[in-house]
Amino acid sequence: MASLQPELITQIAGFPVTNTIIATIAVDLILLFFLYKAAKSIQVKPAGGIQSYVEPAITYMYELTEQISGSRAAKIFPWFATFFIVIFVTNLFGLLPGITAIGILEHDHGETHLIPLFRAATTDFNMTLALGTVSVVATHLLTINTLGIFGYLQKFLSLNPVTLFIGLLEFVLEFVKIVSLSFRLFGNIFAGEVVLVTITGLFAFLAPLPFIMLETIIALVQALVFAMLTMVFMAVLSTPHSEGGGH
Repeated sequence: MASLQPELITQIAGFPVTNTIIATIAVDLILLFFLYKAAKSIQVKPAGGIQSYVEPAITYMYELTEQISGSRAAKIFPWFATFFIVIFVTNLFGLLPGITAIGILEHDHGETHLIPLFRAATTDFNMTLALGTVSVVATHLLTINTLGIFGYLQKFLSLNPVTLFIGLLEFVLEFVKIVSLSFRLFGNIFAGEVVLVTITGLFAFLAPLPFIMLETIIALVQALVFAMLTMVFMAVLSTPHSEGGGH
C-alpha cells in the first residue's frame, strides 16, 4: 500500500530529503533540458523538431487564456501555462514504468522493504498545498498589479454594511481556495498511485496497463483543472468593478 507520507531518503544539514523532493528536482531538470533544446532550435518557420509540437500547444493555451481573460491574457498566461506544464509532467513522472522500482532496500525486524527513490511530488500534500498557496497569492498580487491597491481594496471593502459583509466573506473564502485546489489535486493523484501499487502487487505484467492509461488521462485532466481554475480566479478577481458589475 502506498504511504500517505513521503518516504525519507536522507538528510542534508538537518533538512529532510524525501523521495518527492528528489522527484521534483528530476522533473525540474527534465523541463530545463527541454526548454534549452526548444530555445536552441527556435525558427521563424519551424521545419520540425520540438518547436513544431510545442508551438501549436502554446498557441492554443494562449488563445484559451485570451478567450477567458481578454486583455489580461498576457499577464495570466504565464501562470496558467506554468502550472499546467509543471503539474502534468510531475504527474506523468510518477507513471513512468519502473520508476518506483528504483530505490533503497531497508531491513526492518527481519523484513526487507524497498523505499522508492522517486515518487510523484503531487502525491505529497505538502507539494499540492504549496501549489495552491502560490496560485492564490499570485492571484491577489496580479490583481493589485492590474487594478492598483485601491481598486483591489474596493473588491472587498465598502461603506455599505451589507456589501462590506459580503466583501469580507469573499476575502475569507479566497483562502478556502487553497484547501480546495490542494486537496483536489492531491486526492486524485494519490488515489491513482494507491490503485497502481495495489494492481501491480497482484498482477505484475499486463494487468496494470489499462490503469496506467487511465491514470495518464487523469494526470492530464487534473493538471488542466488546476491551471484552468487558477486562470479563472485571476480573470475574475482582476476584473474592474465597472467591467464586472461589482459584488
